[in-house]
Amino acid sequence: MIVRFVNGLLLCLLPLWGVAADQPVAIALHGGAGTIERDRMSTEVEAEYRSFLDSAISEGYRQLQAGEEGLDVVVAIIQRMEDSPLFNAGKGSVYTWDGKHELDASIMHGAQLNAGAVAGVTTVQSPIALARAVMEQSPHVMLASKGAELFASELGVPEVSPAYFETERRKRALESYKARKQAGVEPRVDYKFGTVGVVVLDSKGNLVAGTSTGGMTGKRWGRIGDAPVIGAGTYADNRSCAVSATGHGEYFIRHTVARDICARMQFAGQSLQEAAETVITDELVAAGGDGGVVAVDASGEVSMVFNTPGMYRASVSGSGEKRIGIFGDEP
Repeated sequence: MIVRFVNGLLLCLLPLWGVAADQPVAIALHGGAGTIERDRMSTEVEAEYRSFLDSAISEGYRQLQAGEEGLDVVVAIIQRMEDSPLFNAGKGSVYTWDGKHELDASIMHGAQLNAGAVAGVTTVQSPIALARAVMEQSPHVMLASKGAELFASELGVPEVSPAYFETERRKRALESYKARKQAGVEPRVDYKFGTVGVVVLDSKGNLVAGTSTGGMTGKRWGRIGDAPVIGAGTYADNRSCAVSATGHGEYFIRHTVARDICARMQFAGQSLQEAAETVITDELVAAGGDGGVVAVDASGEVSMVFNTPGMYRASVSGSGEKRIGIFGDEP
């Protein structure tokens, strides 16, 4: 409660939604980066994505304003995206070369640097929920494949038949990908990227990041990208920021992109925007890596930086400013 004297009157101002008036909350999310261009997207599809992004970011911000824990909000909004066939995570995951689905996810809490991740799961409905379970109910950080699925079964984490992840859109993408590869033509960039992620600053001042993905279309040999790798695709530290990444995972792993952005803030004194731009538009581009990040810092500032033609993204900053974008020419 804030007490003020205005024109001789004593006013008691109660913070709205149960959030302390001096503690901002903020949220940002992404639905993948890549070759996302206006001339390749119908107005109907664009409207569908914008509606989803608006609804998801508004719901996440409402939950934060109501004082809900950052972990709960990150998981809830990512699950919402995992349940949608619009995105390459959960239900909408892409196919491997062998026509299967192998899903990855990770989550991190910035207070104690606790983290959990899963890789290569095939029967878990919500990989982000299982990643949280690894963090909270095991002594480990990452579990993979059959071991992760056994852990899910023992905990009662919801499981589904592999057929649950089948979609015609992703099946056609795999067929096109394989045809181009077999013809010796390099597949388009947009086949490579696809991930969902959420970062938040909650009412207790905690920073949380989470990421979930189906990986790359046509991936082989149990390939694992950056999404479940703490420090590459996901990182959160209350002393700096929370980051979720999307892009060509091998580059994000080599350059520890998420951790690097946080470290630049903590040790080099860079702002969130400066750190994100340095890593994504300078260092990553110089290395040949494509993708982007969403990030939020301890003051509620938000950054959404990418070096591809587009990135599905939305945010509400600590000042309450909402932004929704898809293409590179949007603010």
